[in-house]
Amino acid sequence: MTIFPHDQFAKDYLEELLGTLGEVKAPREVRSEVRQIDVWFAPAPQLQSNAETLGLLGRMATTPCLFEPFRNAVAPDDISTCLLKLLEIHAQVYREGNRSKTRINIGDLPKLWLLTPTASEAILSGFGAKVDANWLPGMYFLPDYLRTAIVVIHQLPRTPETLWLRMLGKGKVQSQAIDELELLPQEHPFRSNALLLLSNLRSNLEVNAEIEAEDKELVMRLSPILSQQLESATQQGLQEGLQQGQRRVVENFLKVRFGAIDEELSAIISPLLLLPPEEFTPLLLQLSRDELIALFARTN
Repeated sequence: MTIFPHDQFAKDYLEELLGTLGEVKAPREVRSEVRQIDVWFAPAPQLQSNAETLGLLGRMATTPCLFEPFRNAVAPDDISTCLLKLLEIHAQVYREGNRSKTRINIGDLPKLWLLTPTASEAILSGFGAKVDANWLPGMYFLPDYLRTAIVVIHQLPRTPETLWLRMLGKGKVQSQAIDELELLPQEHPFRSNALLLLSNLRSNLEVNAEIEAEDKELVMRLSPILSQQLESATQQGLQEGLQQGQRRVVENFLKVRFGAIDEELSAIISPLLLLPPEEFTPLLLQLSRDELIALFARTN
């Protein structure tokens, strides 16, 4: 079970999208007290043609940078901790520059993007964060040498350009972004994988015994997506032949629900397929990973 489902979703989601633009490391360790950066990104020049498709997120990912997404409103100590990570990275860059006798300019240093659903005026003013006319509303920049911006997701305009960031919001903002994601053309390069990651998020939230009311609503909102993923896998399976197709359906659905197929899950596929589809489909939808394994262990 994933202990922090939203944190894992945000890291996987950013890694999936930013991986089309360059190298992503999630997480990356920094030396001081072995702190970890949630997502480290380094752009690949040959992939920058993909940046436009990601809108505002793509524009943010044109230089080396750190992404630190927060599920709940960012607090002052959260920002301070992230700044410590950034400054340690800057120190590493300067050390490498000294070793190679390369001059490092401020503009060459990595940036920090803090992604938060909301942020109070007191926090923004306390860190000297201000709007920049060159960027969208909802983006607040710290003094230049700090190379840091706080992105208040709930303040971003509801446009296609901000869709991929609004997916990391909360409540109504995230729900609206999911609606927009589903309306994208089937052939959109990021639609399918984003829906798959949302299905994984639903599965991780579903097994959490202490799920919050807001997350219960999110699970209900994501349930149709899970069913659609299963239907899509079924249709693909039918095109490949009944027996092979059914196995692919089950494998795809287990990946959708549980993220990966380990040895325990792999062992239940064959006995599961001995049942007719009208019997194994409800089991896949309703039972948890442990319940499925236990059921077919008893069957065997």
